[in-house]
Order: sequence, then structure tokens, then C-alpha cells
Amino acid sequence: MTLVQIAFNFMKMLPHFRSLQRRSAPAVQIATSATWCSAQSSPRLNGEIGLVNQLGHFAWYELLTTDVAAAGAFYGKVVGWGARDASTPELAYTVLTAGEVPVGGLMDLPEEGRRLGATPRWVGYVAVDDMDATATQIRRRGGAVLLPPTDSNIGRVSVVADPQKATFALVSGLTYGQRQPSGLDELGRVGWHELLAEDRNKIFDFYGELFGWQKADGETDAADLYQLFSAAGQTIGGMLTKLPSVSQPCWLYYFNVDDIGAAAKRVNAGGGRILQGPTELPDGCWIARCADPQGALFALQGARGPQDTEQPSASEVAWSAKWGGIASQGRMVLPKPKR
Repeated sequence: MTLVQIAFNFMKMLPHFRSLQRRSAPAVQIATSATWCSAQSSPRLNGEIGLVNQLGHFAWYELLTTDVAAAGAFYGKVVGWGARDASTPELAYTVLTAGEVPVGGLMDLPEEGRRLGATPRWVGYVAVDDMDATATQIRRRGGAVLLPPTDSNIGRVSVVADPQKATFALVSGLTYGQRQPSGLDELGRVGWHELLAEDRNKIFDFYGELFGWQKADGETDAADLYQLFSAAGQTIGGMLTKLPSVSQPCWLYYFNVDDIGAAAKRVNAGGGRILQGPTELPDGCWIARCADPQGALFALQGARGPQDTEQPSASEVAWSAKWGGIASQGRMVLPKPKR
């Protein structure tokens, strides 16, 4: 899909930002596991909807899909998310919750977008303090602003693309979210962000200068295609150079689950597909790259259940795969303790 088509698609979804209504969330229990990878003790959350103080971090996520009801049920079973209606007369909108905490939104992919070739997809929003200044920086550094900065009920938003055409979104003053400085380590949250870039070495400076991201410590060198990156000292994702067969760069989001094997079975049982994995990483985490029943790409990460311990940990993961229209290859070496 071209940038013009993407821009048109996002312009058509703009009304939902203005029509979002804040409502109290029902309590939803999410299973926990003492063996879940990267789990850390943290203060108990009360589900309060408040200002997210995570500048430079991904702070909100949305799924545009062709079947909202089916997608909500699918992710509820696979990830453990609750779903509550936040619709208005103008547009149907569903809020996805981890426990009582809103973590993202779910809405129909506009019919006009479908006719232009848009397919179901996840969109991540990065929190910024000055939306207009950030949009100006993106243009100046060779990126594109697909949806200009716009005031909304969830904050000031903009949809953009980096110089290599990977799309993502910006939000400032986000009020429809949660205070969660360490949410990457909790079940039901997005725990990893992966950019499949045209050239990860050339694109890194763009994000570094824009959001203050830094190359994270790791046993990587210039020859490796996987580069960890951190925001405010917290490692939140990685960048890699995609294969030429990939038509356009994109972002992939990893959802935390308690048992990767059980979650993978739920993906298949729910009509989704496991495109790669489960695969063990050096820190003991397991990942699986997937597609939901409507075709949106996502990934899972979590511990392996005690019944599945046939693969030992390794200090290096060499991999080459093509899955669901995304191909990647490289050599990934991660810090041993945890991501």
C-alpha cells in the first residue's frame, strides 16, 4: 500500500479520536505465572485512567480490523485481554484492557481503506511532549506526516512515516491510558517493539534524534542485522534489516503471555496462524510470530511451560525466515539476564 493510500485510510479513521468516551472498565482477571519471562514485582495497579508519563515510549496501540467482534474474542482468549465498548453514535470503538487497565483500542478498518488495499494491522503510538515540533522534525529529517497533528479526546495525535516508509503514530497529552512506567514486564502488555527496516543502520539515527532512543548494550556489531534500542535507559525493542522480498518496512508488536506454548495453541484454536516459532531467545524467553484470523500480524513472548523444556538456552540465535508477507534474516545476540 502506498503512502497516499495509508494517509487516506488514517484520515478516514480520524473521527474516532474525537468520539472516544471515557468509561469505567470492568474487572478482568488475567492469569499469572511465576515462571513468566522478565517478570518483576511491581506496585499493584488500580486501573486508574491517567496521564501516561512515558515520553519517547510507545504508549498506546490500536488494531484496525475487518471483524471487531471476532478480533476481540480472539485476543481475549490468546492474550487474556478484556474488551469494553466505548462506542459513540458516530463510530464503534472497543477498548482492550489488561486487568482493569486500558492498553489499546480496536476498531473497524474503514471501507474506503479496504477498497484502496488496506489490510488489518496494529498501529503503535509514541508519546511526545510537543506534537507540532515533532511532526516538523519528521518532515525535516525525510519522513512524512500522513495525518497532521490533530486535537482529540485521547490527546493530540498524528500518524507519520519514517524516511524508509515504516508507519507509526504520535500522541501528546495522552489521557486515555495508564500510569505504567514498567508495563513492559507485565502480562497482557506490549513487551517488545520490532522495526523491520529497509536499512537499520541508516534509520537508527532518525529515531535516536527524534525520540532520544539509544543503542542498547549488547554483544552486537555493525555486521549484525539486529540492533537493540532503549528509551530513557529501558530496552524496549530491536531493529533489523528486512529482506528485499518485503515490500515495505513495518513495526511489529510483541504481547506478553504467561505460557508461550499454551498461547500458541490458543492462536491456532482461535483461527489464527503461527508463522514462526515458538523460538527460544538467549535470555530464556520464547517468542512466536503470528497472524490473527483477519490477517493482522503480531507476536507473542513469554515463558515455556514446564512440560516443554526440550530446547536449551543459547547465547546466540541465528535465524532466517519469511512469514505472512514479512521476511527477516540476521544474527541476534542479546544480553543474558533479560531483555
